Amino acid sequence: MEGYILDWANMLLRWVHVITAIAWIGSSFYFVWLDNSLTKPLAADLKDKGVDGELWAVHGGGFYNPQKYLTAPKSLPENLHWFYWESYSTWMSGFALLVVLYLFNASTFLIDKSVFDMSPGAAVGFAVSYLLIGWIVYDSICRLFGKNDRLVGILVALYIVAAAFVACHIFSGRAAFLLTGAMVATIMSANVLVWIIPGQRKVVAALKAGQPVDPIHGKRGKQRSVHNTYFTLPVLFAMLSNHYSMTYASKNNWVVLVLIMLAGVLIRQFFILKHKGKINVLWPAAGVAALGVVAVMIAPQPRPVVAGNGGAEAAATAVSFTKVQEVINTRCVQCHAEAPKMMPTAAKGIKLDTAEEIKAHAQLIYQQAVQQKAMPLGNVTQITDDERALLGQWFEGGAKTTN
Repeated sequence: MEGYILDWANMLLRWVHVITAIAWIGSSFYFVWLDNSLTKPLAADLKDKGVDGELWAVHGGGFYNPQKYLTAPKSLPENLHWFYWESYSTWMSGFALLVVLYLFNASTFLIDKSVFDMSPGAAVGFAVSYLLIGWIVYDSICRLFGKNDRLVGILVALYIVAAAFVACHIFSGRAAFLLTGAMVATIMSANVLVWIIPGQRKVVAALKAGQPVDPIHGKRGKQRSVHNTYFTLPVLFAMLSNHYSMTYASKNNWVVLVLIMLAGVLIRQFFILKHKGKINVLWPAAGVAALGVVAVMIAPQPRPVVAGNGGAEAAATAVSFTKVQEVINTRCVQCHAEAPKMMPTAAKGIKLDTAEEIKAHAQLIYQQAVQQKAMPLGNVTQITDDERALLGQWFEGGAKTTN
């Protein structure tokens, strides 16, 4: 029942996380587009009211006319909408999902002993510290060098590169990618919680009290908001990367992560400029080039042909199923069995106890253990390259269960 309950918690939390993330990213994208699409008002009465920009739009059969005030209207409306729960709920649901899936199963999901051998408790401590230190370093950079946007951008980018390198040398590849995304997402949500919303509250309070508004709140909020905009696509990739083991299971996976995140930033830059009416295809072209470099880096290398007795085909057909079953019993059934030792129930419902079950899942074994090298998770059972090659030769030879 424990495994069943955790599966439900995983599914529901992931669902909530995706829904709230759509709401947060959607509002973020909309306001970036809106801010860059405003035009100077033509009506004199709007200028007199302090309107600095407006937009006319049609959607869903209705016409909309959002207006942006240079400072604030002379009298604030009673119903003033604040955009912050989208951010908070996305982070809270994401952290809860991290706890349920990764921290509760640290030995399976966080640790790869071939990368760094540590206890589950240490792995959990490192993971939580990684998120906190990310915010502390980022916020310190903004506080110390906040007047120079370019310098802040360079230093933040360098820190994220360094953090990705560290994560990929401490955690399993899958966890390293996700934790790096979670670290940046924590920075994004903390920006809203610590700077953007408190600054806006101070501005509103000053306006209601008839006091002058300190422009520093707007400048800080704008800077952090711009950072969040550029962080969005890199975070989205990191959150989805667990589905693509070819990226996190590759050699020098930290370079792969950095290049794909860079591609996201470059593509986002293109759309930000496009909203301002500036089309520069060099930005997305550079992003595609970065992805091309990754594609070449992680492309599977053909296995050398086995000499003698007809070459690779003969070698494949000559693989003994007894040896294949020995590999599976040693490396796979700890999680994929009727009564697995490492999990409450068979992972994903896949069981490999019998020859019939191995035959039925031969394609999946080949994909996950040989081609993508995603299984075992974190290589917790220490499968070797020779054993992976043996499974590959067996599958390519017809996946026979007779010796």
